[in-house]
Formats: sequence, structure tokens, C-alpha cells
Amino acid sequence: MNKKTIAAAFVAVVAAAGIAYWSLGSANAPLRGSSVAAASGNKVITIWRDPGCGCCDAYADYLEGNGYVVTRVDDPNFDKRSIEAGVPQQGIGCHLAEIDGYVVSGLVPAEIIERLVSERPDITGITLPGMPANAPGMAPTKTGTLKTYAFGKDGVTVYSEE
Repeated sequence: MNKKTIAAAFVAVVAAAGIAYWSLGSANAPLRGSSVAAASGNKVITIWRDPGCGCCDAYADYLEGNGYVVTRVDDPNFDKRSIEAGVPQQGIGCHLAEIDGYVVSGLVPAEIIERLVSERPDITGITLPGMPANAPGMAPTKTGTLKTYAFGKDGVTVYSEE
């Protein structure tokens, strides 16, 4: 084999290994996007959650009912992962999610996530802090108003109040 063939084979193997690692994920791995899948039109989201949290399962079921492919990762330290991902301390929700390169903290309604991925603002992510009783995963249907915040290099702002 010549050097170009060996180099091309090496690059292909390294790329395949990287894609496999990136796609499979683990509770100990840093956030990594499902941007390839999301960019192709799939609604792929990963949720890091406390293993004992029932509302997180209800929220994941809600997202699946709205056409998302959800990967659930048990992570009792999701709050530390949230801070590392850029979620402000006062903005931590009951779990952490990642979709198409964005961080989503808490029980954010599907239509707000879809708006985020569609509009692609220059932010790190969005959060619906705490566990509002009228949010998806806590109530059978969303009622009333939920205030979702954007966060990133420019600080924290209201992203949606609906």
C-alpha cells in the first residue's frame, strides 16, 4: 500500500470511531450534539436525568408523543452536568437535555424546543427552571403561562412567555 492509501484508511477508521463514540453517548461523556440527526430532519434529543425522577419519564414520553426520538441517560449528577453545560445555577430544571447543539434544561414544551432549533439563535440554550406544576411532564396538558429563559454569552433573557 502507498502512503496515501494508508493515510486515507487511518482517517476513515478514526472518523468512524469518533462518530460511534459521539452517537452512543454515556452518562460520563460531555454533552455532544445530535446535530447530524437533527439537521437531517429527525427530532433526536438526549435527556440526562435523576434515575428516580418520574416526571422526567413523563416528559420523555410527552416528547416521544410529539415525534421526538428520546435517549434517556440516568445521571444522578445531572445538576453538575447542567452547570458545566452553561445553565445558570438559578435556572436548573429537573433534568438536562441536548438537541442539535443546544442545551435544554427542564420541562420545556415541545413547541418551544422546535422554535429554538428552527430559529437557531446565538445562545447556549433555554431553561424552564424548577418543576412548574403546569408544565409537560407534571400535568397531563400544559395550562397557563410558562416563562422560558435563554442563556449564553450575553447573559440570561426571557426566551418565551406563553
